[in-house]
Formats: sequence, structure tokens, C-alpha cells
Amino acid sequence: MAESTAKKTAAKKTATTKSTARKAGATTPAKKAPAKKTAKKAPAKKAPVKRTSSVAAAADRAGGERAKRRSTPLLTGPSATVPGGSTTAKGGTRRSRSTASRGTSPRTPALRVVPSPDGAPPAVTRTQPATRTASARKATPAKARPERAPVTVAPSTGEPSAPDSSQAVVPGLNELMSVLMSAGQLTSRTLGQAAGAAAGEEWERRFAETIEFLQRRLRGDYSVDDFGFDEDFTRHTVFPVLRLLKDKWFRVEVRGIENIPDEGGALLVSNHSGTVAIDSVITQLAIHDAHPRGRFLRMLGADLVFQLPVVGDVARKTGATLASNADAERLLRGGELVGVWPEGFKGVGKPFRERYKLQRFGRGGFVSAAIQSEVPIIPCSVVGAEETYPMIGNMKTVARLIGAPYAPITPFFPLLGPLGLIPLPSKWIIEFGEPVDTASLGASAADDPMLVFELTDQVRETIQQTLYSVLVTRRSVFF
Repeated sequence: MAESTAKKTAAKKTATTKSTARKAGATTPAKKAPAKKTAKKAPAKKAPVKRTSSVAAAADRAGGERAKRRSTPLLTGPSATVPGGSTTAKGGTRRSRSTASRGTSPRTPALRVVPSPDGAPPAVTRTQPATRTASARKATPAKARPERAPVTVAPSTGEPSAPDSSQAVVPGLNELMSVLMSAGQLTSRTLGQAAGAAAGEEWERRFAETIEFLQRRLRGDYSVDDFGFDEDFTRHTVFPVLRLLKDKWFRVEVRGIENIPDEGGALLVSNHSGTVAIDSVITQLAIHDAHPRGRFLRMLGADLVFQLPVVGDVARKTGATLASNADAERLLRGGELVGVWPEGFKGVGKPFRERYKLQRFGRGGFVSAAIQSEVPIIPCSVVGAEETYPMIGNMKTVARLIGAPYAPITPFFPLLGPLGLIPLPSKWIIEFGEPVDTASLGASAADDPMLVFELTDQVRETIQQTLYSVLVTRRSVFF
């Protein structure tokens, strides 16, 4: 009995001591510990329950408030999204770290109404305001600042929607179109200036003339004479191409153009050379460009010229005709300027070592035609054509096979193939001598062979002496 009473008394003292210690522990300040957002998990084994102090509870409440502010959305609505922010799991938008660290309050997004051309209700475009400071904007160049794409929010539901082609323009499209238009204008201006420099100062007038020529050809508003001469075709098609050779390549110099009469018939007699008979057409163009009346030279050609498929048709259209006395007299009596090259293929196909040495002028048929028509004879000397295709050999077997009078071998043909057909840029000089009068002889003088032969030799000697005098004064073959 006394023993049990002693045990009860000891138990009461122990309980009293524990309660006193517990009260003392509650009043004694605990050591400060760093606040933790999340408590560590307790081990699997049972451990005594730890008491949390008031300081730790205050730190936990502060961390909860920060987490609550980070999860609070900036815009009202269940799923409103602001460009540049990060969306949380609950659909809210979190502020950027820079804004949270500065402690500044978020600005109200700017609203812009974009009208729709199809009559639909206007959409609200919400853009995120810039959060950079003034110093940051000054440090960043204007071109380096990125543009934020606007987010369109439907007015009825408040949900973000993709920008429609009828409501918004793709950023940068206007700038791209402006750059393309500027580049097109610059390119067209450059090409126009280049074309003007290539065609000369009168390129606009020439272009207008070409358009008018095409319209006339389509309407059939042109005329052709009895010999097939098409003046409109020659002036606007053949002459522009030959003019490039005459002015830019051969740089033809014309002398004595005043010896060609302004009107009436006349017979022009010239030397023939150059392996390829281009001296005749260059002489025709030189007379047309240099003469104040712009006269056309009607050329007398060999039969072989008109037997070629394309060359014959072009020759007819440019005013050439067969070298016969009947056609020559008809043209001369009609007041035309007629050209003849008495050397023929013997002058064109002579070797280069015999350059500028006139061949025989035949039986003087051209002189007889001039006497019958009572027109003057004008000697013509062409210097420079001999050097365009220097003929150093003749393939006679090939010439017989193809039916040609000769098959030339030049320093570049046939060695270089088609490139060997390009003429050398020699300097040309065309000089027209004083006219030889035949009207005083009378038409009956054409039946006197000795008179015809003497007059023929006189014209040939005049051309030969003029060639020698021009060759002496020429500085160089190409200059």
C-alpha cells in the first residue's frame, strides 16, 4: 500500500517536470534557420514530431504569397494569353523575371480594333507593351529592335485567334514589296540608259519608226517597183544592220560625195574586192547616208547572186537587178543611180598578193549603156575592202563541187570554222571621182567599139590612180 502510494507520487512529479520543460521550450527563442519553401520528407522510420517556430511559419507564409503572385494571370479570362509571357498549367500567364525582379506592376495591354472588309464584327488586337527602360531603348539600334506580332482576340469569346488575310497583313510584306518595286524601277532605268547609249541619242525616234514600219507591213501599206525594189524594207531592215558595220566596224570615210548629182540618172563604176562581195552594199549605204538627197544606188549583180535561195530575194528587195544592158538602160533612163562592178568575180576572188590591182573590165558593156542613156559615168575607188578577208589560197576542187567560182582560204577560215567568217575591222575609204560626160558624144557613139574601149580604159585608169593615191596617204590598214 505504501509502495503504490510512492509510485503515484513519483509519476506526478515527472509529469509536472515535463510540462514545465515544455512551457520553457515554448518561451525560449529557437535558433534562426533559413526558410525553406518545401519541407523534406520524413524517413520511413518513425521519428519524433518536430515543432515549427513562429519564424519558420512566417517564412512559409511569405513563400506562399510569392508563389501565389507568380501564378496569378495578368489578363482576365480563362485562357487569355499575352505574347512574351509563359503560360502556367492552370492557363495563367506568368510575368517575366525582369519585371518581377524590378518589382514593377504590369502595364495594361494596348487594344487596337482591326476592321474587316467582309462586314464581319471587328476583332480586337492586343499588343504587349514594351518593358524595356529608356536607357535600353537608346542603346539598342532601331533596326535591331524586333517587332512583336499582334495577337487577335475574338470580341465575343475573348479567345485568341490566328490573324486572317482580310484583317491583318503579314509583318514585313509591305517592306518587301517596296524593295521589289524600287529594284524594278532601278533595273528598268539602267536598261533604258544602256539601250539609249547603245542606240544613240535618237533611240526613241528609231524605236517609233520601227513600230510604224511593222504596222505598215501588217497593213500592206508599201510599194514595190517593177524590179522588186522595196524601199521601205531596205530603209528599216537592211540598212540598220549594215550601218553598224559601216560606222562602228569599218568606220567608212566618204570623199567626193558632191560628184554624185542630186537628181537624174548616173552610172557609178567601182572596183570589186574583199573575197566576200560586201563592198557593194556598203557603198550603197554610204551614198544614202552621205548624200544630201539620200539617193539609193541600184546595183547590177551577177546571175549567181540571184540563184541563191535567200540572198537572191534580199538582193531584189534592196534594189539589185541582173547585170544586163537592157535593165541598166531602163533604170538609167528612169533617173536612177546605177552601180556596176566590171571586175566581177575575178576582182572579188583574186589573191591577197594582187590586192588593189584592177582586173580586166570586160568588153565595156556598161560604157555602152551610159552612152545610150546619155548619163555621166562616176568613177568610184574603195580602199580597205581588200583586208577584210585576206585570201591566201583557193580550194579549186571544192569550188567545182559546189558550183562556186572559188573557195577561199583565209588566215582564219576554215581553220576557226564559223568564227573565220568575221571580217577584219579594216579602215575603209570610199572616194568618188569627177563625172565623165557622155551626153556630148550622142547616142550613136555607142556603136563605135573603139570609142567605147577608149572610154572604158579611161574610167579604169582613173580608178586605179585614185586607189594608189589613197593608199599612199593611208596611215594604217586598221586606223
